[in-house]
Amino acid sequence: MTGEAQGEAPRETPTEGESPVTGEAQVVGEAQVTDEAPVTREAGAEEKAGSPGPVAGPATETEAGAEAKAGSDAKAKADAKAEADAKAKADAKAKADAKAKADAKAKADAKAKPKTKAEATARPLPPPRPGRPDVLTFGETMVALRGSGPLKLGGTMQVSVAGAESNVAIGLARLGHAVSWAGAVGDDEAGQLVLRTLRAEGVGVSGATVDPGAPTGLLMFEPRLPDVTRVHYYRAGSAGSRLTAHAVEAAFAAAPPRILHLTGITPSLGPAALAASRHALELAHRDGSLICLDVNFRSRLWTTGDAAAVLRQWIPFVDVLIASDDELPLCLPEGAGGVDGPGARTADGAGAGRVAALAERAAPLLEQGVTEVVAKLGADGAAVFTGWESLHRPATPVRAVDPVGAGDAFVAGYLSALLDGAGPAERLERAVTTGAFAVASHGDWEGAPTRAELGLLGAPPGTVVR
Repeated sequence: MTGEAQGEAPRETPTEGESPVTGEAQVVGEAQVTDEAPVTREAGAEEKAGSPGPVAGPATETEAGAEAKAGSDAKAKADAKAEADAKAKADAKAKADAKAKADAKAKADAKAKPKTKAEATARPLPPPRPGRPDVLTFGETMVALRGSGPLKLGGTMQVSVAGAESNVAIGLARLGHAVSWAGAVGDDEAGQLVLRTLRAEGVGVSGATVDPGAPTGLLMFEPRLPDVTRVHYYRAGSAGSRLTAHAVEAAFAAAPPRILHLTGITPSLGPAALAASRHALELAHRDGSLICLDVNFRSRLWTTGDAAAVLRQWIPFVDVLIASDDELPLCLPEGAGGVDGPGARTADGAGAGRVAALAERAAPLLEQGVTEVVAKLGADGAAVFTGWESLHRPATPVRAVDPVGAGDAFVAGYLSALLDGAGPAERLERAVTTGAFAVASHGDWEGAPTRAELGLLGAPPGTVVR
């Protein structure tokens, strides 16, 4: 028997990779095979898919670092912006503090700076109020007869009314302002004509008085040469010359005006009219009304000496003084320019030299408290002087027809612009415009423009308004 027969089981042929002798695992190449379950390629793939491989770790760390850097940069930018905003806020506060300090210093300097008397005492224009007239004026308004040639030759005459103060009142009413006239007329047909005409022009006459013991005054215009007109007055003992202070007080009691307008004509009419004018000044000053005085010197009514004695006393009450350049000396204090009266012109023409001379004459009046000195220069226009400026405005060129009433129309235009809140330049502009309308028209007040007509003077010759 062989060895197989003696009980040894026959062995199977060894498999690949197994030792034919021991059956233990052996190393094939570099791979070591153990008794454990063999690792196949599919198992390795599952392991790789189930957990991050060795490459995923470094990629995650890079992203985290980038996020951290971005956060750090954003914080740095936010800090920089906050710092810039804080600096800008601090700079703005510093500028505001500096401006406030400069404004306070300027205000203190302005308060400490000496003012002219005109600036220190200037009164504001009272505000409008229902029932309160913009302007109150009074004086004598007469029946006016206008001839076409020498009176001694007879002929026809036109009948109207005229008076410096009522001329101004009509001019203002046509420009849309509330105006009252508080003069006196006789209890006659002439007096009724005066009141009817003023009412028709929109002027309030509730303060006017009718004097049964005196006639309404009369004046006649006598054109003697193309540029020369003689005026004849018949007003001695007239109702207008007997105007009383009581009548003026009643007008103020009804409604104090924003502006009181006076002329140098009324005080020259007699003692009663002088007392009434003086009382009106006191009432206007008491009630805060602005006071406008147009010198309007009339050599046939009083002398330059008498006029100067009265007007000098009035100047401390006056806010707006209007006069021709040869009338200004009548208002100057003694020792400040003399009492030359009409005819004593400062210089020919309206150049810088003449305006400078007028400014010297106006200076003492401004120091006395007058706020504005307005000089009427006829064909050369007008100038205004205040405590801080001097302005000149040439006349508006027109074809002269009748110069009578031009000064009153000028005053109406100036006060109208003042009531409108316009400055000195605009006041002069309107004043020379309304004055030009009067020169280009017949009559004292008939040619006064309405507000809508102010621009007509700028129209070219031959214009037809349809």
